[in-house]
Amino acid sequence: MLRICKMFPLASLAMVLLWLPPVEAAMVKATMSAARALQLLLDGNQRFITGRMEHPNESPDRRREVAKGQHPFAAVLSCSDSRVPPEVIFDRGLGDLFVVRVAGNVATDLTIESLDYSVKHLGVRVVFILGHTQCGAVTAAVKGHMEEGDVGPLLKELQPVVAESKGQAGDPIENAIRDNVYYVMKKVAASPEFQPMIKDGELKIMGGIYDLSTGKIEML
Repeated sequence: MLRICKMFPLASLAMVLLWLPPVEAAMVKATMSAARALQLLLDGNQRFITGRMEHPNESPDRRREVAKGQHPFAAVLSCSDSRVPPEVIFDRGLGDLFVVRVAGNVATDLTIESLDYSVKHLGVRVVFILGHTQCGAVTAAVKGHMEEGDVGPLLKELQPVVAESKGQAGDPIENAIRDNVYYVMKKVAASPEFQPMIKDGELKIMGGIYDLSTGKIEML
């Protein structure tokens, strides 16, 4: 090995570096407590419902401030539906929320990794799973598109939810929308990266359903 190092020092250095164990970045300090972050979300939604929005953190000064770095206080996994913009629903501004949006608010490996980044590197301590009424993705899954052979990655993610909610009393679409939020909450919480923090009470995985008509979020 020593002889190889003398002959090919750069190549040998690369080999040594490959053998070294990976070094994980230190966990970033929390932007604020999970309880405080959740309260800010709920307060903002209440302002949105009543039409008394404050539009915080939207000034030029705030824009210049967050250009230097971001420290959101909460992460939101929501549907990509144009009627469900988290920053508006929660009455928040630039740099307040770390938002991941995908049809059906499903928890794929990519979305969970994004949420993991917000917790580890940005100081987020509340992850909010936001479903909504009349969700098109869930509706398509319930109404049988999967039976017609139209099973893409999105509908595959929703298959367990549809199967679980089938036969329940009440509206089948509403049941599936609710069960989907619960399912995603459990899936995110099961992440090995999150489990120790959840156990210690440092991280909270919350969920709710946004009503398109009233603007209210029903907490689950």
